Amino acid sequence: MSDVKAELREQFLDAFGGADFPVENQMDLVPALPDGPATKFEAGDVSFTAMEMAAKLGSEQEFPYDTAEALVDDILDGLEKKGMI
Repeated sequence: MSDVKAELREQFLDAFGGADFPVENQMDLVPALPDGPATKFEAGDVSFTAMEMAAKLGSEQEFPYDTAEALVDDILDGLEKKGMI
């Protein structure tokens, strides 16, 4: 796993770990984010907000998610598929 991917994984788990699982859609995640949709994730030369990420990854996610780990795995896979990391 690349350093960027590992750092993002840690940030995502921290940010989404406080969500009330299971989550049924992206809006269920907003209350867990420290700055809501404006929460920024940065690693290496990669930077995007939760809102930007949600807009680009909507088709890559398969809700509901029962755990933060399953959600984060799909987020990272989606970011790779979209060439964002």
